Amino acid sequence: MNPRHLTLHQLRIFHAVATHGSFARAAEALHLAPPTLSLQVKQLAETVGQPLVEQIGRRIYLTAAGRMLAEAATDVDERLRRLGEDLAALQGIEKGSVRLAILTTVKYVVPKLLGGFAAAHPGIDVAMVVGNRDALLQRLAANQDDLYILGQPPQDWDVQCEPFADNPLVLVAPPHHPLARERHIDPRRLADEPFILREPGSGTRATMERFFEAVGVTPRARLEVGSNEAIKQTVAGGLGLAVLSAHTVVAELALGELVQLDVQGFPLLRQWYVVTPRGKRLSPAAAAFKDWLYAHREQALAQVRQPAAARRARGRSAGPASTAP
Repeated sequence: MNPRHLTLHQLRIFHAVATHGSFARAAEALHLAPPTLSLQVKQLAETVGQPLVEQIGRRIYLTAAGRMLAEAATDVDERLRRLGEDLAALQGIEKGSVRLAILTTVKYVVPKLLGGFAAAHPGIDVAMVVGNRDALLQRLAANQDDLYILGQPPQDWDVQCEPFADNPLVLVAPPHHPLARERHIDPRRLADEPFILREPGSGTRATMERFFEAVGVTPRARLEVGSNEAIKQTVAGGLGLAVLSAHTVVAELALGELVQLDVQGFPLLRQWYVVTPRGKRLSPAAAAFKDWLYAHREQALAQVRQPAAARRARGRSAGPASTAP
């Protein structure tokens, strides 16, 4: 079989099948009828001379030949995307696309930057995926995006990591917790406290566990929750303590829905990093967005803090209504 006989249309169809893991979803994404797409994949397999997929139940799995073809289709799709952006750049037209993948904790900061960039560069299409660390590492391994923002860069991966912003972790409790008014709390006093934890693999959880292991404490897990928002609500409801990014609890601390415990060793100091595969050539649009990230990050961080400061000021100035005639 000569790979040169393959058409771009066939590769585009198979790339969609590999991405979605389903004939039906791939057909929907390409605006094709499912029987038409299935026939195209069958003809492609005949051209290749080997089975490309196998169906077990309702799931589609790639064969060894299918995985090789999917990888090639991804490479071709990426190269064509870059070609379009390079041609647009040569013409002096500000066009292109930016694909960004960020941690859930970063969603309080980066969307503001992405929105400002999109407004300043209306000819550039922007897309953002928000997920936990494991999901982002899967995307990074598959080179699905231009830039990734992670709190704990992968070890032993051939990637380039650049510090982006500080991400302090704080220990929060419900407002009426017995330790809420104490200062310089010994972390060993938390040995019997129930904790609401992020899922295994979370960078926040790993940092917390390293800290408590160093002081000889094993946190007592009451619940494992994969969402920062759900953790905040669970802690506010009195079910336990949690370690969260300070950026995620600004509003709740300002409103008194949560309190930050003054535990020795906290906050735990971490950073966010902009991560790219080493050697990856960013498109003009992606390079422009990376520059925008660093040029405007302080302004975005300040915007996260300012609404909370304003709420605290209003709370201090508010008093009982006057009853004077």
